[in-house]
Amino acid sequence: MACTSIRPLRGWPLALFQPPEQHGEQPTLATLQEENRRLRKVCQALMARVESGGSPSGAPYAAFERSVLLSEQVRERTDALHRALDELGRVNARLLAANAQAEAANLSKTRFLAAVSHDLLQPLNAARLFASALESHTLPDASQALVGHIGRSLKDVEGLLGTLVDISRLDAGVLHADKAPFAVSTLLDALAEEYRQVAAVRGLSFHYVASRAWVDSDLALLARVVRNFLSNAVRYTEQGHLLLGCRRRTNGLEIMVGDTGTGIPEAQRQAIFLEFRRASQPQGDHSRGLGLGLAIVDRISAMLEHPIALTSRPGRGSLFSVLVPYAGSAGAASASGVGAGWWHEDPLQGCVVWVVDDDPDILAGMQALLGGWGCRVRAAATVSALEAASDGERPAVLLVDYHLGEHRENGIDLAARLRRRYPGLATVVITANHEAAVKRASREAGLHYLLKPLKPLRLKMLLGTLLENHPPG
Repeated sequence: MACTSIRPLRGWPLALFQPPEQHGEQPTLATLQEENRRLRKVCQALMARVESGGSPSGAPYAAFERSVLLSEQVRERTDALHRALDELGRVNARLLAANAQAEAANLSKTRFLAAVSHDLLQPLNAARLFASALESHTLPDASQALVGHIGRSLKDVEGLLGTLVDISRLDAGVLHADKAPFAVSTLLDALAEEYRQVAAVRGLSFHYVASRAWVDSDLALLARVVRNFLSNAVRYTEQGHLLLGCRRRTNGLEIMVGDTGTGIPEAQRQAIFLEFRRASQPQGDHSRGLGLGLAIVDRISAMLEHPIALTSRPGRGSLFSVLVPYAGSAGAASASGVGAGWWHEDPLQGCVVWVVDDDPDILAGMQALLGGWGCRVRAAATVSALEAASDGERPAVLLVDYHLGEHRENGIDLAARLRRRYPGLATVVITANHEAAVKRASREAGLHYLLKPLKPLRLKMLLGTLLENHPPG
């Protein structure tokens, strides 16, 4: 049974809620009428209070109106949200289509870059080989000077083209790091010998502080960083000396390139790492450049996670550096890299070198270059042609292009086949393909790796080191 209680409201006379006095007799008509009057009065008061909320301002009704208005606004906003979501869906669909088009364009760009890397660098590589071969010949002074001009011009073209290819690969996201342990001398010894000659042409002295440390990095990309440092040092130094050296730090090996050049004002030190920005050129300097070298350095060092640093004093010179982590002891012990260095006796004299490439100009250029170093060269596009021309001679070194034409095995697979036939055969893969996968595959197969356009001095030092460590049996 439900129980109903009526609780008097605060401020109302309690007598209004008291039942009529009972004297044991039935209430009279007057009593009932009086009671009815009081109840009506209470009801009227309650109704007035409910309607007004106890406030003359009409707040409850206003709140009701506001709730109705808010409800309408919510409905309108909900409808607007649905329309916005529908439009967002259409925008997302268009964005997905645009992304698909962008990916297709990037793929096309990647293929174009691969074609540029191979098809344009191939003839440039051949020209560099011929020019280097000519430099080793005894020529009249005038002819020797012309050969030098040709070599420097080809080097300028190589630098410009390489820079454009690098920045395009970075933009396309197809340039990836392939880190591995190696002796830093493998990189720096060759660069030191190359830029010692460049500095001599400019009348500059060159100081090199070698290191026997092992580092963990991508050799080709790190070479790009240090080479740009050295090129800048040569370009902005009119007199004095250049420095290439290393300093051991607790957290890595600091590779430094210093000069006594013009220096870099404080206001330009951040801008020079931006694309198409160059420091003020020395008077009379007409060297080519796009202002991309240090921009590439900045992006490659970020990819490698190798911090770079710059200190400079205007009028006194600059010092660029990159911090490279040390290779772990286990990695250094197991790494197959070799430390570059000069040898007491020239191991290239009489050495049998096989060259495999599908470009006749490359074959002719390699034959001229290696022949000038005293090698006995066999160059052909196929292994069968090499073996037919070898007269049973066992090769000491194999130089093989990676791309050997369509429907043919690549250079790594060909090298594996020949190394099974000739155990211990020292092999160098030479290619214009900068992909990390190719470098990794070469290293895992126990092969060395050089990029086109080939730098003759780098090749000579590598061959000498290979033959010293693994003399022909």
